[in-house]
Amino acid sequence: MFVIMGATGKIGRATVGALRRNNLPVRAVVRNPSTADEFRAIGCDIAAVDFADMRTLTEATKGASAVQVICPTLVRAENALSRMKATIDTIAEALAQSQPAHVLAISDYGAQLPTGTGITLAFHHLEARLRTLPASLTLLRSAEHMQNWGRSTGRALQTGILGSLHHPLSKSFPTVSAGDVGLIAADLLMADAGKAPRIVHAEGPRRYSASDVARALSAIAGREIVAREMPRQDWVAILTAGGMSASYAQLVADLFDAHNAGRIDAEQGVGEIRKGKTELSEALSALVPPLQQVSGNA
Repeated sequence: MFVIMGATGKIGRATVGALRRNNLPVRAVVRNPSTADEFRAIGCDIAAVDFADMRTLTEATKGASAVQVICPTLVRAENALSRMKATIDTIAEALAQSQPAHVLAISDYGAQLPTGTGITLAFHHLEARLRTLPASLTLLRSAEHMQNWGRSTGRALQTGILGSLHHPLSKSFPTVSAGDVGLIAADLLMADAGKAPRIVHAEGPRRYSASDVARALSAIAGREIVAREMPRQDWVAILTAGGMSASYAQLVADLFDAHNAGRIDAEQGVGEIRKGKTELSEALSALVPPLQQVSGNA
């Protein structure tokens, strides 16, 4: 049995779909039972859990040959990092009880760094906690998701300006479609897992800059969209206005400080890099309403 936490997310859905296409047994872990029908329809077992409750997590992972772990992001939580670390601790304690043979963790580029990476510090903690388990461990570190630009595309389409936390605009950075991360995870789950922790980095077919993102959006929308650097002093205010707690927004700002300093990348000389197939333009097209694309404007 393959147990997939966060099954309703973009990564989880892709992993579940790939496993079921290979006729493998899957238990989809969801927080809200009302979201489970799509997984029942493709033959999954369902486990509804509270990620703060070790008992339900232990039950959900009992009897699993492999478990895919993802830590819920708590974008509106006060003391967000502390809350995420507490959730990670609960997950790790549940896995220590259920003892699956293989654990695959969805981690993050930069997770090897112990300080100064903002929200990525939660993934550093995740990796450290899971390394204490007796299970075979795969750490799948994901580059920034292409879908994260969805927070900015609506305003960019309205104003013609794409605000960017990536500075300078010309600097290329690793990015990947979340769905491709899920497909890579499925491949790793189906492979034989060695005893030593396996580290795999996932990024897209090429690296892009913020200016590349603006050019791709321009082509999709059929009108010019220009990338602009958001002033550093405005980052937290802009992010909180978009719905993040002040605590989470500060963690995101700290992460982009690390990004812009060149610290967030695949760990040199460690593990391997696997590349997804989804190009940036394809991922962005899915974020732009059809009526705002070139074909809808003709």
